[in-house]
Amino acid sequence: MGTLRDLQFALQLKIEELRQRDTLIDELELELDTKDELIWRLQGELDRHRATAPLPGASSPDPGCSSQGEERQKSRRKTIISEPVPVHPPGPTAAVHRSCSKSPDSLRLIEESFSKSDLLRNLDAGQIRAALDSMCSSTVKQGCRVIQEGTKGAVAYVLDDGKLDVTKDGQKLYTVDPGDVFGELALLYDCTHSYTVTALTDSRLWIIERQSFQSLLMQTGLRSLTRSMELLSRITWNVSFLCSVPFLQPLPRDVLMHMSDLMEETHYSEGDYIIRQGATGDTFYIISKGQVKVMESKCGCEEPLLLGQLSSGRWFGEKALWGEDVRTVNMMAASDVTCLVIDRELEKDAALLAGTTLSDFQVICNLAAGETGHVDLVQVRSGVTSPLAMRVLRKRLVLDSRRQEHVLRERRILMEARCPFIVRLHQTFKDAVCLYMLTEACVGGNLWSLLLDRGSFDDGSARFYTACVVEALHFLHCHNIVYRDLKPENVVMDTHGYAKLIGSGCTKKVEQGQKTWTFCGTPGYIAPEILLSRGYSLSADLWSLGVLVFELLSGSLPFSGPDPVKTFDATIRGICQVNFPKTISKTASSLIKRLCRNNPSERLGSQRNGAKDIQKHKWFEGFNWEGLCKGLLSPPVIPKV
Repeated sequence: MGTLRDLQFALQLKIEELRQRDTLIDELELELDTKDELIWRLQGELDRHRATAPLPGASSPDPGCSSQGEERQKSRRKTIISEPVPVHPPGPTAAVHRSCSKSPDSLRLIEESFSKSDLLRNLDAGQIRAALDSMCSSTVKQGCRVIQEGTKGAVAYVLDDGKLDVTKDGQKLYTVDPGDVFGELALLYDCTHSYTVTALTDSRLWIIERQSFQSLLMQTGLRSLTRSMELLSRITWNVSFLCSVPFLQPLPRDVLMHMSDLMEETHYSEGDYIIRQGATGDTFYIISKGQVKVMESKCGCEEPLLLGQLSSGRWFGEKALWGEDVRTVNMMAASDVTCLVIDRELEKDAALLAGTTLSDFQVICNLAAGETGHVDLVQVRSGVTSPLAMRVLRKRLVLDSRRQEHVLRERRILMEARCPFIVRLHQTFKDAVCLYMLTEACVGGNLWSLLLDRGSFDDGSARFYTACVVEALHFLHCHNIVYRDLKPENVVMDTHGYAKLIGSGCTKKVEQGQKTWTFCGTPGYIAPEILLSRGYSLSADLWSLGVLVFELLSGSLPFSGPDPVKTFDATIRGICQVNFPKTISKTASSLIKRLCRNNPSERLGSQRNGAKDIQKHKWFEGFNWEGLCKGLLSPPVIPKV
């Protein structure tokens, strides 16, 4: 037995080593691509020139107001991802003194300027003190520019003495006086300045850099965190369990490793049925935590007869791996139970696509375009008849936007996600120019387009689509994954009309008890703890879910403004300051307000019962959740493909 355990342990270490090596190779390849950055940049300029240059003999189209408005809406709803990066002083025209000592008058002036800022006034006293301590002085000569329109920002400013002129496209907007703060949006993410600031007189500024600002807020937030113990690798656990199952031990090592990749973790509460007697099944279960009752229903008996109980390390449903299995007993959770499960159909689909290469696919048509690439509808030339979606990412654009780690993280998460309400990632490919993600095709359009066509949804339609999203978030949160970019654009419909979350570069694993700090999401949907750099976890998605319900029922966002700062300020002020339209019922309003609590721990769905608390809310009263999961409900819209 000791020798077998040693071999199993060595196998687990080797598997983990290989996976880490694969990840390292991918990261190194992306770094090597930076050597070709100039070529890709020139190619991008050429592409843009071709896209904007008129065709010979063609007249320039006159876009309508509605299309212009839609484009403006799209630009405001773009996803923002910003990691802390090193920044530099304002420029060669400004002299920065790193001494942070300040007179009482300067401290008072900076504090008052913070109180006038829509963004900075929401910091707590400790954060304000830390920000004041980290601010440095800067002097600017008359006629020198502090900010240049069109450049990237990473610094916020408070004018201590002098006067500054703010212009846009050469036209004067206003004058900055002592005590005014400007550029504070750059503290949150890598924004582009929409104006120029020039010194009218010799001036003195107090500046704070994004890196310093985010670091100090992170430090103050980390003091409130309780450190959790490190969790063992999911893959290691999976392989360990598979090696302990006697009838699987004769299988080759690579087959067991492949099975471990396909296994997902599923949670059940005490009293939940895992398997019902008489039902057909195609899923195999291994108990990793908890106790499961084995019961048999017999004619004439009101209560099922208890046959026995299974504990951690035991398994059931193995016949489903070889063919459709009619369940002969009931399996019920005797306590909170976690199972590793594998679906026979997933195994079959994966096997069909396992040996494919890029040359095996033919493009049917283009489905969509994005910031870093596009999506094509494709089909395997032989073997699989159903169409698939191929997401094509230009490496140059991924590098330019500094999203290498986000793309790699998204791939790792989606390859493990097995949920009917999340678009499945089958395979990934790459060549010298692009990265490719092969997913299931959801050709029914996205929820944003449908919402634009309809203006708003009735309660029944909004309830159906929200329920699909709740199931997707429940799956992600059970795996400690925060989605971070929930919005109608990221919810797509399959051919049957069921809604699914698409892959997002914002997804991230956050272990229980920990927080993450990346500024990530779409203005209007971002939770206040993200805006305030207090650190956040899974409950940030619950805030976004409340915003989604509001938008589906009203056609507008509860938190919006003419610019991002105003939108963020409205978000921080909270849902209590929002006037609900009459199209939103009282029960829907109750759900939205309970999801959009400013305190993340008070949000519906953030407590021990998780998504079950959302499912039990009055707005979902009478909704058939089981029918939704089994695909038995009629969706509001059947897409015409």
